[in-house]
Amino acid sequence: MRQSASEVKVSNSKRSYGQQLRSDILKDWDLYLLLIPGILFVLLFKYTPMYGLIIAFKDFNIFDGMAASPWVGMDNFKKLFTSDEFGVVFVNTLIISLLKILILFPLPIVVAILMNEMKNMMFKRTIQTVIYLPHFLSWVIVAGIFIDILSVNGGMVNKALVWIGMEPIAFFMESSVFRSVLVSSAGWKETGWGIIVYLAAFSTIDPQLYEAAKMDGAGRMKQIWHITLPGILPTILLMFILRLGSVLEAGTEQIMVMYNPTVYNVSDVIGTFVYRMGLGNQDYSFTTAVGMFESVIAFTLVVTGNSLSRRYLQRGIW
Repeated sequence: MRQSASEVKVSNSKRSYGQQLRSDILKDWDLYLLLIPGILFVLLFKYTPMYGLIIAFKDFNIFDGMAASPWVGMDNFKKLFTSDEFGVVFVNTLIISLLKILILFPLPIVVAILMNEMKNMMFKRTIQTVIYLPHFLSWVIVAGIFIDILSVNGGMVNKALVWIGMEPIAFFMESSVFRSVLVSSAGWKETGWGIIVYLAAFSTIDPQLYEAAKMDGAGRMKQIWHITLPGILPTILLMFILRLGSVLEAGTEQIMVMYNPTVYNVSDVIGTFVYRMGLGNQDYSFTTAVGMFESVIAFTLVVTGNSLSRRYLQRGIW
């Protein structure tokens, strides 16, 4: 039987791709060999645990195991969507994540631009080192620092408030201000690390563009607006799309070491909810359903964000 032209074309393309791949592997076999540990790591710690997702569809019993636990279908997801407690947790997660995106996502960009404008390299490197050092501190240490600074009894912030005639504020006990503590502490810890990506992106901008702009009479602000920002726009889009994938994460580790029962109503997020329900109440099936819901939403947001970026800005991750 004779093959059609399209079938022959597909066959040739597959053969040529296979031949090219084999040629590349033989040519750079040592580099492909270095890929093996990374591939094994991803398979072992990222894909193998996905088998545990079946717990979300079972009434899991730790003594019976996954195989022997009875199937319950979508019951755990029905419980999830009808739970009043999860509704509060979901809203808290969105509010905290949106606050961090609106306030903290532009912050590294602004700081990176300001640092890029510095002419004194010694001063620039000193400031950069001081700013990104907090990234290497654990959240336990950061929480201790902020608890000491914001303490009602002896904290420097409350001392300053009393000195100007105001009442001291229990920052870690009052629901009205606790979210601001989360956002500000996250900004203090991670802003410096975030600027590294944008400082690297500045190196890809052609310096001749700035020279041409100066000759045309453009000031520093116009150069930033028309050259710097468009030059790092692909990096900004990449970081924003990746940030969308963690919208429902909201900083679980940070909140875990900072919150307490008095502020659960404004700070209990999906991650802390899963921790309390899974380990505290041993409701593994329900918490697996919650985690699966979070992962599906994160995947959807990343794909949607990338699609919109490619449609309207002609740029994307893939």
